[in-house]
Amino acid sequence: MKFKIGALLCWYVAFFSSEINAQDNTITYKADGFWQQQANYTMAIDMDVNTYQFKGTQTIAYTNNSPDVLDRVYYHLYFNAFQPDSEMNARILSIKDPDGRMTENVGTKEAPKIESRISKLKDDEIGFIKVKSLKQNGKALNYEIEGTVMIVDLKSPIQSGETVNFDMEFDGQVPVQIRRSGRNNKEGVALSMTQWYPKLAEYDDEGWHADPYIAREFYGVWGNFDVKITLDKSYVIGGTGYLQNPDEVKQAKGKTATWHFKAPNVHDFTWAADPDFIHDTFQVPDGPLLHFYYQNNMPAENLENWKKLQPKTAELMQYFSEHIGPYPYKQYSVIQGGDGGMEYAMCTLITGERSYGSLVGVTAHEMAHTWFQFLLATNEAKHEWMDEGFTSYISSLAMNEIMDRNSDNPHTGSYRGYVYLANSGIEQPLTTHADRYTYNQAYGISAYSKGAVFMAQLGYIIGEDNLNKTIKKYYTDFAFKHPKPMDIVRTAERVSGLELDWYLIDFAQTTNTIDYAVTAVEGRTVTLERLGVMPMPIDLTVTYTDGTTEDFYIPLRMMRGTKPTEATTIEDWAWAFPTYTFEASKTVKSVQIDSKGMMADVNAANNVYPVSE
Repeated sequence: MKFKIGALLCWYVAFFSSEINAQDNTITYKADGFWQQQANYTMAIDMDVNTYQFKGTQTIAYTNNSPDVLDRVYYHLYFNAFQPDSEMNARILSIKDPDGRMTENVGTKEAPKIESRISKLKDDEIGFIKVKSLKQNGKALNYEIEGTVMIVDLKSPIQSGETVNFDMEFDGQVPVQIRRSGRNNKEGVALSMTQWYPKLAEYDDEGWHADPYIAREFYGVWGNFDVKITLDKSYVIGGTGYLQNPDEVKQAKGKTATWHFKAPNVHDFTWAADPDFIHDTFQVPDGPLLHFYYQNNMPAENLENWKKLQPKTAELMQYFSEHIGPYPYKQYSVIQGGDGGMEYAMCTLITGERSYGSLVGVTAHEMAHTWFQFLLATNEAKHEWMDEGFTSYISSLAMNEIMDRNSDNPHTGSYRGYVYLANSGIEQPLTTHADRYTYNQAYGISAYSKGAVFMAQLGYIIGEDNLNKTIKKYYTDFAFKHPKPMDIVRTAERVSGLELDWYLIDFAQTTNTIDYAVTAVEGRTVTLERLGVMPMPIDLTVTYTDGTTEDFYIPLRMMRGTKPTEATTIEDWAWAFPTYTFEASKTVKSVQIDSKGMMADVNAANNVYPVSE
């Protein structure tokens, strides 16, 4: 491949990867084969809290760090999804089990009639973003809007290594709260402003990712945000970024105040606002300052729960920073708002009128997303299980420790959910695009439960110590790089020295299932059978007639090695052989495959011999 000198220089720079500096929130670079686009946003909006409409200006300094020349760019206009003729609404009407937050029963309990809430939105209740003008380096551009996506054909292609400015004027209207974004949620929070601005789509080594918004997942370009929000001065704002002018906000004269935020190295900017917000802070020892925003008019029990939540949130921050990697920003905010729990840059929006346990649980999950979605930032539309599943895995461990649950296997719920799905007949492989699942239930169990099992079961395969090292190395090596499925597998291979491509293929790219059985015990001879298609190494516990027990480990031949174990390691098992026989040291009374329940066997009944009555 031939390069011009300038192109070669930008190619070298673009191939630099990020290292996290938790102290000053900067990214430094080293050459190792990755490039990322850069989109620095400067935005200002005026919000009318009576009409829920706003006027905005936006400048994006966009750097093309790819080796390609770009003659087109795309924007996401997410608020346009909240309209009766949108693709999101069409999906609600066509999917077999629509999200209950987006529907309502207009019939009876005995004769339900489910209708889409979006279908009923009036003109002053819908969401929209209307682009009034767009310029590239001062020159007007033509654009076409197709639902939630705006297609922009450039008059001057963006060369590799070039930075251009896109200047935009736009109007918006905040929709009635239906899904994630919106006004006046069910708990009365005025503004939950998520995915509220024209957002440049991501371009990576696979090309553009300008998916229509159908209520699923997000994928964005990292950059620095400089945002000014002007609204009624009685409102309190919390969200992404560091407030630059707190004294000016407090001393604002007239009817409005302008809040000025800056956020470094994020791929999203979110805020929420309400006139009844309490604002508390809590300092994490040797860590970030935590902010809590919640309404002062909640019942006394809920207000007390929000106070009790604060030291637990600090413990969660410490847990994730220790077990994944350091949190690189100086603050994190937990904000009442939205329609459940959803992660955003440097913050989360959660509904607040919950039990204490639920409040801690949802905070644990959404905070854990900071690492897997906002720092590693896998393309959720294509690999949602790497975000939701890995988040579920680590948050279950955190809750087990922080809340003193002392469970031997904190992931039993995830295993149970996956096994149910695998036996249901509606499972689709994890390669399915997030919007293409036939059932919402199948999507949810796949993304959350099967994704968590992928990680937990990886520990069964390579050993828990190796898994812990893998997670930390994965974070260190791939933060700010949008890793893909093979990246976690290759990381585990480097740590463990084992061959693991088979695991990704069978568990994530197919719906092959694991089913091993103990089929015969005769004296000291034990026979096992592989009934499912998917191969696995086997942990086996044998109880002898004299009452003693012995643990055995049967390696899987295609792993080309063994995990660290104190069990007796015997001859490996090649996948193509459906049965396996070995001789124990004494007369056998009973046998159990995987006594700790860390292998996702879809039929546990045949894992024990003799079968219990």
